[in-house]
Amino acid sequence: MSIERRHVGKRLSEIVVFTPGASRTVYLAGQVADDGKADMATQTAQVLAAIDRLLAEVGSDKTRILSATIFLPNMADFPALNAAWEAWV
Repeated sequence: MSIERRHVGKRLSEIVVFTPGASRTVYLAGQVADDGKADMATQTAQVLAAIDRLLAEVGSDKTRILSATIFLPNMADFPALNAAWEAWV
């Protein structure tokens, strides 16, 4: 069994790869947009690009995602986020 942590900070790692045997699971920490003042479509694109980069770094990609949790502070932004998400997946 191995646990590999990447981009380790004081409180968390951006990526944790857990390999209990022949299989492995990749966990990502919460990702946020580079520009918190940008519109929702831009912020979502920035977050999804970060996820793509992190997954590629450990030899994975979005086709292997099992689950995603998205926190949205304003439900009025849901249509823009949903459109970007659907285009990405």
